[in-house]
Amino acid sequence: MSSPHPRRPQHSDAETSDIDRPGPDEVVRALITPPRLRSDDAEATASRLELFFDLAYVLVVLELASTFLHDLTWHGLGIFVGLFTAIWFSWVGFTLYANRFDTDDVIFRVGKLLATLAITGCAASAGDATADLALPFAASYATGMIILLLLYVRAWRHLPDARPTIAVYLATTGTGALLWTISLPVSGPAPFVLWGLGAAVAAAGPVLASFRDDTVPLHIEHLPERFGLLVILVLGEAVGGAATGVYDAHWAGPAIAVGIIGFAIAASMWWIYFDVIATVSSETLATTTQEDQAPGAGATDERHDAFIYGHLPIALGIVMTGVGIEDLVLHTDAALPSAGGWILTGGVALFLTGAALTVGGTTRDWRTLWPWPTAAIPAVLGIAVIPHQSALLITGLVAAITITVAVHGTLRRRAHDLRPAR
Repeated sequence: MSSPHPRRPQHSDAETSDIDRPGPDEVVRALITPPRLRSDDAEATASRLELFFDLAYVLVVLELASTFLHDLTWHGLGIFVGLFTAIWFSWVGFTLYANRFDTDDVIFRVGKLLATLAITGCAASAGDATADLALPFAASYATGMIILLLLYVRAWRHLPDARPTIAVYLATTGTGALLWTISLPVSGPAPFVLWGLGAAVAAAGPVLASFRDDTVPLHIEHLPERFGLLVILVLGEAVGGAATGVYDAHWAGPAIAVGIIGFAIAASMWWIYFDVIATVSSETLATTTQEDQAPGAGATDERHDAFIYGHLPIALGIVMTGVGIEDLVLHTDAALPSAGGWILTGGVALFLTGAALTVGGTTRDWRTLWPWPTAAIPAVLGIAVIPHQSALLITGLVAAITITVAVHGTLRRRAHDLRPAR
């Protein structure tokens, strides 16, 4: 009797392995994918590698904030702002490259991981970057820029149509990397001048690229997500400032009260950013993109520049706010005005200024900024000059303003009062 199930053809192990094993060319193609324009993709979200990459930058920010907390002087402020700005535009450089050209292949992954290691070196030296650890900090930063430069060289080779845009970033990134590298054997104040010039040249890349008529478009879905993720991470510094201050104050009653109010300030900043700033700017960029070009791509113009550069005061202001909160939690009965009070109010004012630049720049309508959030900026700064003996008063007044700004902004957004000019 024949079997009800037909017998399958038998293959030897050698035959099976020959059939299933991919050839060398297929293996290479699976591992190495040349850069392509991500604007051609309908969807693009932040990768896990990008999230891992961000952690190195957060470590740098934490070290800079900690160092600034112990030197709340004009000198300390200058060092903090300068190094933060340099690190910020290093992050922006890699983010804009990934926004346009990331294929998540082995070469890109290795390059991004090596860059993560380089920025981790910056974190390990950020606490004394302008003194004994200046050399390792500069070497680590220069290494990151050289890696970014090599990634752009690779994109130049594979994407002839994108070369006008890539040429801008090759010039700015290459010049910046050269200046940081030249600073390594130099002593005295000269290295810091070279650092500033190198960071400024690299920072000019996005706006210089937008001047070209043939600029490669940015991916509008990926861009707001990446900036929003970093904002969440730096908001952790504001929350951490309150928590660390309460811990260091041994859970004293006044410290707990100021810490809770400090958390309310950080929460209000989260609300303002994600319910108003991020929502309005991302929707505006997406809307104008769909009107001008195909979905998923958009011409890089002043709206994108406003979004990118407007996030610098937003992020810087958040971190300064965290430093101010921590200092006030630790010194609840210090006579005010104090350095911590000025740092807190200055940080919140800087954050609101970034909000105005980002929303006003993307909507191209500065009428959307009055009274939200512009009117709150002088009000916050005015709090710092009020003489008193309790940190509860200054943090309470700042919290009242940020909560009001959050509520007012949400109401205006839901009333469709923050629309781009037509």
